[in-house]
Amino acid sequence: MANDTRFRFMNAVHRAVRSLTFGRVGNDVMGMPVLELTTTGRRSGQPRSCFLTAPVQRGDSYIVVASRGGDDTMPAWFLNLKANPDVMVSLRGGPAQPWTARVLPDDERDALWPELTSSYPNYAGYQRKTARTIPLVELTPQG
Repeated sequence: MANDTRFRFMNAVHRAVRSLTFGRVGNDVMGMPVLELTTTGRRSGQPRSCFLTAPVQRGDSYIVVASRGGDDTMPAWFLNLKANPDVMVSLRGGPAQPWTARVLPDDERDALWPELTSSYPNYAGYQRKTARTIPLVELTPQG
């Protein structure tokens, strides 16, 4: 539970910084674009939003990492999009648009993981902290 509180706090701070700076700060972290992902709660049916970094871009699609800082628990946003892959994404503070989430199958994930961790070694550290395989998710604009 402490991690849930920490992640909620970090998202609230991120949202506040972006608001206070009129979107001038908080659109990139460590060279990665930040996006706001809105999923539908798998139990509540309510919209749930969080900020995520997107370390890989492929054309119009972005790859996000369900690392949760190396925690053994899957992120709620990941469980939500597995239940309903229709999500909303806001890039760099722009308007939220409909996107589709796709969890990369093991072969695609395994092929991309070395590239991702060579550019952003913190993800390799997160993987070392947990026994679960950290999933990668491709977000693609609809239409």
